Amino acid sequence: MRTTLPLTARRSRRAVAVALAAVLTAVALAGCSGARGAASPDEGTREAAKGMQRPPARAGFDYQIGGGYPSPSGVRVVSRDRGDSAQPGKYNICYVNAFQAQPDALDWWQRHHPRLLLRGEDGEPVLDREWDEALFDLTTAERREALARLVGRWIDGCADKDFQAVELDNLDSYERSGGRLGHADNAAFAALLTRRAHRAGLAAGQKNAAELLPRRARMGFDFAVTEECGQYDECEQYAAAYDDRVLDVEYGAKGLAAACRQWGDQISVVRRDLDVLPEGREGHVSERC
Repeated sequence: MRTTLPLTARRSRRAVAVALAAVLTAVALAGCSGARGAASPDEGTREAAKGMQRPPARAGFDYQIGGGYPSPSGVRVVSRDRGDSAQPGKYNICYVNAFQAQPDALDWWQRHHPRLLLRGEDGEPVLDREWDEALFDLTTAERREALARLVGRWIDGCADKDFQAVELDNLDSYERSGGRLGHADNAAFAALLTRRAHRAGLAAGQKNAAELLPRRARMGFDFAVTEECGQYDECEQYAAAYDDRVLDVEYGAKGLAAACRQWGDQISVVRRDLDVLPEGREGHVSERC
């Protein structure tokens, strides 16, 4: 009997702010960029991406992974969940939870692909406790390739729905693995997924994980989606790595003010509510510089 891969559930943000990682990344990038926004990623990683188009820099942006709605005036770039539809007339980014299993999909993974879930000493799946998501096991090339085939179907589905790009969330799952995953494991898996995206004609966005920016050429990402780079003073690192093609989501007034003051003329910035609620729902927030 043919199995159906579970769709993603709606998710809110994942804030990433590790001061030491930011310092190390800034040092690693120092040789790549003199002025902010001056360096561009390795174009060679995109040679095979027929028809792939990166998102425009400095464009109006809205983050709609909690449910689509008509974009506010001036918005040109929209990110939506892969279970949603692309918005006609916009540059559409497809949200994919690529490195962890959705909470409501854990039973499916346990039944059909138990070996692809990272496990602790007790044999139970290692969970991201904040979101109750099981981490994928990226420790061997065999498992990474098997997972890439499964996640690759989701990526192809984004292309079928006329999205122009994918946003691959939880690149930083190693932080929640108890030391079982390393930077190299996640970077290697990312490279498989970006190649799959490029074959489908989609650009691929790095989601957070500033400490992996020195590996961006090998991973093959084309732009970045960041959470609270203004709040945690990380925008410069992403802007330098991706030639200002950075889409930043802030969740507080202070972070929005900082991002707009320092980077509003160079990257795309939006403030959303923590639950990224659709327009019309109580608590919905959508503000730009």
